[in-house]
Amino acid sequence: MAFKLFSRLGGFPLRLNTPPVVFRFLSSSCGLTVNHDRQNLRFTVSPDSGAGSQDCAVLQYKFTGEKEVDLMSTFVPETFRGQGVAAVLSQAAMDFLVEENLKAHISCWYIKKYIEEHPQQHYKELVIT
Repeated sequence: MAFKLFSRLGGFPLRLNTPPVVFRFLSSSCGLTVNHDRQNLRFTVSPDSGAGSQDCAVLQYKFTGEKEVDLMSTFVPETFRGQGVAAVLSQAAMDFLVEENLKAHISCWYIKKYIEEHPQQHYKELVIT
């Protein structure tokens, strides 16, 4: 399985082959790693410094149907805020929807904002209203 990401932080497209459980996106310009933890239904970002799990940013989702998810929430610790971390998490989640041919309910206010701010990506077509 492959994911294609266009990082607004890195400015270049990446195509990564991933194992079925973990998805990783590396941005050398900001030292971020996005992990897709399918077992726990979440995307996480940790600083490159190896800080503890309390310093992880998280986007949580749940399946609401066979091909439907609810993107429930994002949390970014204060030390990460203002660096585009929530946007990177949101992009990874939206790209997951595209790759898996899923539709989504959007409960998180930030992800709603992200979709509105990126109309060129056609993410609105993936949203269940």
